[in-house]
Amino acid sequence: MPQFKIWIRKIFKNRWVKGLSWIMGSVLLFLLGLYISVYLGVFGKLPTTEALSSIKHEQATQILDHKGKLIGKYYIYDRQPVNFEDLPKHLIDALVATEDSRFYKHNGVDNISLIRVFVKNLILQDKSAGGGSTITLQLAKNLYGRKNYAMFSMLINKFKESIIAKRIEDIYSKEEILILYLNTVPFSDNTYGIESASLKFFDKSVNDLTINEAATLVGTLKANTYYNPRVHQKRSEDRRNVVLQQMVNYGYLAKDSLEFFSKQKLELSYKSYNHDLGLAPYFREAAKKQLTAILDTLKTPEGNHYNLYKDGLVVYTTLDYQMQQYAEEAMKAHLTKLQNNFETSFGKNAPWNDNSKVLKTAIQKLSIVKRYKDKGLSDAQIMDSLNLKRNLELFSWQGDTVRNISVIDSLKHYIKFLNTGMLSIDPKTGAVKTYIGGIDYRFFKYDHVSQSERQVGSTFKPFVYTAAIENGLDPCTYFSLREVTYSNYDDWTPSNSGSEEEDPHINYTLENALSNSVNTIAVKVLEEVGIPNTIEQVQKLGITNELPNKPSLALGVSEINLMELTGAYASYVNDSKPVKPYIITKIEDKDGNVIVDFKPNISVEKAYSDNTRQVMLEMMKSTVNSGTAIRLRNSYGLKNPIAGKTGTTQNNKDGWFVALTPNLVTITWVGNDNNSIGFKSTGLGQGANSALPIFAQFYQKLNADKAYRAFTSTRFEDISEDVIKALDCEPTKRDGFFKRLFKKKTKKKKFD
Repeated sequence: MPQFKIWIRKIFKNRWVKGLSWIMGSVLLFLLGLYISVYLGVFGKLPTTEALSSIKHEQATQILDHKGKLIGKYYIYDRQPVNFEDLPKHLIDALVATEDSRFYKHNGVDNISLIRVFVKNLILQDKSAGGGSTITLQLAKNLYGRKNYAMFSMLINKFKESIIAKRIEDIYSKEEILILYLNTVPFSDNTYGIESASLKFFDKSVNDLTINEAATLVGTLKANTYYNPRVHQKRSEDRRNVVLQQMVNYGYLAKDSLEFFSKQKLELSYKSYNHDLGLAPYFREAAKKQLTAILDTLKTPEGNHYNLYKDGLVVYTTLDYQMQQYAEEAMKAHLTKLQNNFETSFGKNAPWNDNSKVLKTAIQKLSIVKRYKDKGLSDAQIMDSLNLKRNLELFSWQGDTVRNISVIDSLKHYIKFLNTGMLSIDPKTGAVKTYIGGIDYRFFKYDHVSQSERQVGSTFKPFVYTAAIENGLDPCTYFSLREVTYSNYDDWTPSNSGSEEEDPHINYTLENALSNSVNTIAVKVLEEVGIPNTIEQVQKLGITNELPNKPSLALGVSEINLMELTGAYASYVNDSKPVKPYIITKIEDKDGNVIVDFKPNISVEKAYSDNTRQVMLEMMKSTVNSGTAIRLRNSYGLKNPIAGKTGTTQNNKDGWFVALTPNLVTITWVGNDNNSIGFKSTGLGQGANSALPIFAQFYQKLNADKAYRAFTSTRFEDISEDVIKALDCEPTKRDGFFKRLFKKKTKKKKFD
């Protein structure tokens, strides 16, 4: 023993050993001092036990359809927490095996792993040794992030995380740590938390993840961009197989299962909840605007305003997820074809071509042109700037592309596109079932459901006829097809849109005139009932816009919002009562407490009599069975109970179709956002061709889905005997010989 002491003294008297000892001692002393400094809060206050006990995460607000299916989210960080009971065992096994195999044995910092890393990584230069970071250490980093301290940042941050990790282990159980970790860890595509990642990449809740899907998501944690399964599928599959191998290594997965799972191809069901992408983006934006206004009037129990992006609210809406999907599919299928026909119809004389008047006017209306002019640039300088090219992603029905184009090129590209608005509601309540505000929210932000007001064309005629019948006009009253010139309105002569010259001696009943959308008779009916009576009737239907006090009112020159129009039409299948379409039913906080709920806004008073309603409904059934919307029957094979009305505005600028069924009212509009551009021909632009097919294809999809029998199979109400008798007359009547002899083709008179 004395010899050993002598040997030790000799070693430490060696100047190299003494120097090395001083260096190591100084390093250890420095590290100890740095650790104590971090512990005492010199580099920033550490979270206390109390703060860690009440960890609050920013949570995404979820927006759900009427059945509770997730439509989208509002968030800064896409995070959607779940409980431990929701986590499948194979997900936990995959996580522990891959990220922290000794998770259940350490107290936040795994000293054994750190020694292993030090020996293998630093001494033996084995890069596969791993980083020694535990799940708890990663949780600390996820919760509080890292700061840049200029010098020794990594050490300071590691010390902070180790202190926080040990405090977390003192407060929470291992199960609670796992759920905290999985609710906060970042996955690919800016997604936070396992539930959000599961929904985004596999369109399912976390508790439904398969072993392979769980292994895929766990595999991305090593580098969520590098192993992004959407972008790098092969790379992600390889990483998934590493996770599966780790599960085998630590006894979580049978060895003979490895070959089976590792050979499976990675299959994603990617659902983006980005604000601009995914299902019903216009609906989600409209809901967000309403929510912002609603939340401004509410306060939390602590007296603070709710935060739409951070407080994890749950918003229940009226939308039907599957029905919306069918509607969007129908819209895309029809407009892809219609857009091609629309462009082809103009040939070389398209209004978006170079030097066209429409294009020149559109250029001058650009906001960037106004800014350039305010800066004093000349016209030549402005045009030079507008012709500078850059890479830009462009919308196309054939698939988005990136092209090197100028501002003018971009304007020429987008000015030609037809756009659309489509709304389906429950006529009994006003609950919105489908909502399409445009063709693609990424490129066309303007919402044609909630923001737009367009001329409604012949879809206004049923309101005129409703006023007439309500004011006592017999449905079997005959009106002549002949044109009339109204001298007190600048010799205005309304005409019909038929291509063939009409016989002025033919007279139509109201039913025949409405179902065939006869303009000349609509104006005569308006004259019969009077403009004031018609306006009063329309106001009872919930239309709030100021209406023109002139005979062209009958032809739908008024600009009306699609939501108001749909609510008014609902009255024909809702006991003569209009409704106000609504989209939000209930808002809950993150704990499931109801903050506010909403009831349907249904009119108490009828807008017109039961007799009028039944007469009008029969007339609009004729529109579908034998009139302007007959292609629903003969082209699309729809045999359902449907009433409707087509509409086309002057110069074929707007195409409309209204579809009434007992439990669903749908209105579709199609047109160009630039009101200078209409369809080249009535055959192409009429509502029966431009708007009706969207509804037709949508309803075909509903017919094929047994889940929607309540919409597709329900029959209209039985009409009374009085209404049957009132409509029992020949649809047309020809003038007698003497009347034909002395009757002029066009009559000139004043509009009373």
